Amino acid sequence: MAVRQELPVREVLRGRKLNWADLVVAVGVVLVLYVVVRLGESMTINFTPGRAPVAISTDITHVPYYAARSLLRMFAALALSTVFTLVYGTAAARLRRAEKVLVPILDILQSIPILVFLPIALTFFITLFPNSLLGLELASIFVIFTSQAWNMTFSFYHSLVSQPAELDEAARMYRLTKWQRFWKLDVPSSMIGLVWNMMMSMGGGWFFLTASESVTVFIKGHGVLESLPGMGSYMAAAISKGSYAEVTVAIVVMVVLVVGTNFFVFRPLVAWAEKFRMETSESADKPNSVVLNVLRRSSIPELAGSVSHPVGRVLSEVTRPFGLAEYPLRGNLQRRRTGDVLFWALVVAAAVVVIVLGLIYLNSHLGFAHLPALFAMGLATFARVVVLLVVSTIIWVPVGVKIGMSAKLSRYAQPVVQILASFPAILLFPFATLIFINLGIPLDYGAIVLMMLGAQWYILFNVIAGASSIPNDLREMMVVARLSRSQRWRQVILPAIFPAYVTGGITAAGGAWNASIVAELVAWNHHTLHAYGLGNSIATSSNDGDFALLIAGGIVMSAFVVVANRLFWRRLYRLAENRYSL
Repeated sequence: MAVRQELPVREVLRGRKLNWADLVVAVGVVLVLYVVVRLGESMTINFTPGRAPVAISTDITHVPYYAARSLLRMFAALALSTVFTLVYGTAAARLRRAEKVLVPILDILQSIPILVFLPIALTFFITLFPNSLLGLELASIFVIFTSQAWNMTFSFYHSLVSQPAELDEAARMYRLTKWQRFWKLDVPSSMIGLVWNMMMSMGGGWFFLTASESVTVFIKGHGVLESLPGMGSYMAAAISKGSYAEVTVAIVVMVVLVVGTNFFVFRPLVAWAEKFRMETSESADKPNSVVLNVLRRSSIPELAGSVSHPVGRVLSEVTRPFGLAEYPLRGNLQRRRTGDVLFWALVVAAAVVVIVLGLIYLNSHLGFAHLPALFAMGLATFARVVVLLVVSTIIWVPVGVKIGMSAKLSRYAQPVVQILASFPAILLFPFATLIFINLGIPLDYGAIVLMMLGAQWYILFNVIAGASSIPNDLREMMVVARLSRSQRWRQVILPAIFPAYVTGGITAAGGAWNASIVAELVAWNHHTLHAYGLGNSIATSSNDGDFALLIAGGIVMSAFVVVANRLFWRRLYRLAENRYSL
């Protein structure tokens, strides 16, 4: 007798009645899909760079539409960043040979200013989608992606390489496939840090929103300013006009967007991620979210999960031929050495080709005589980055620990921190410019403050994530053992947050270098201030369309970041992996 099989959807719905939560979630999903479709239609209109530029109005009636367009770009870039993070981070952590190349490449990518990515992205996407606004839209999304992806990838990679040994033993014991290990162990164990870095990535995207929505397209050597409808281009127009009222409108709208994003997206994610905390005793005070509570009351998420189960089973079967999630305890040493030699031969050959082609281009278009001056500018910016990291560490490590170790305090402080981190500090630059002018403060020193506004939050967010990940067992042990304040910091807190702090420090350093391109050259109406540094040189060459000098500046900046990462941050990474991973 044949057994009747039913769809998982029917099984989920059996015995369930629709409630108010189902109605709220369904209406929310429909509204989001409707808005996305309508905004997507406006991204594909006919458009030719240099002809009839898109007019950006500072009329307040256009602000809701601009805000929705910017928000869609931000989440599209965040989705792309998440996929990149999971794929790239897994490859860097799990492939022994690839790690030696992928991690340095990630160092270079996070050190390249977005203004270097911008002309490449514009040229590629406008060529790919000629006579369509979609090319400009995709270029903008890609540039926002470059301001979001790197710190998320560093966080996920570090979570994998510092993963507790018992998880690796569990994967071997249960003979999980590589896909099963990725989805059931790697992603869940990294979820808390990844969610906090997603919030930080949104802040990084807002910081460079103006640079990604108001761009200069060079046509036959002439620069044409093209602006996409969005809050970034609205900010640029308001700053250009010198209108305090319109800048204030932009600030209020950005606060609303950040608070709304935190309430509807990130606060639910933070509360949901608590389920992946690894501890034997449970904290009595956990993060809470109204939105998550509504979702849990609704049967729609369960229905969506049931529909996706067959996809998971298919992926598990498809990836099974790739092998189990285990490494041989004893391998063929001769074969490994031969593979290493061939791998490094290919890497060195590719590196030599890239370097030679780069040197030929720079010599023909710029000349090497400019390099010493660029390195001198790089030293000035490097000094600002060091001061920024020291000051940010002193200020935000204690604050982050206090917030992360108290779920009750985190409930109130996290939205505030999210607003501060996601608020586009570039909106404050015009006011800072006027303060610097009135007080006679040179931008050489003022740029440190401006860079801190964009980079210090990486340290704070990672410290909060690290502190919140401290198992409740250790917290109870500190109380039972009656450790003094200094003993708690030296023996428990600092070792526990050290891996997260290293991730925050390396991404803060990269963010500070990137922030220098907008902090060392600031303007308000007819006032412009310059600071001696590499960021100023890159911003100026981008505005002038001097691509050779722009690329040279990006190379020099990458060299500084990579050397610092190799000599300092990478050693701290190894220390965190070998000594301080929980």
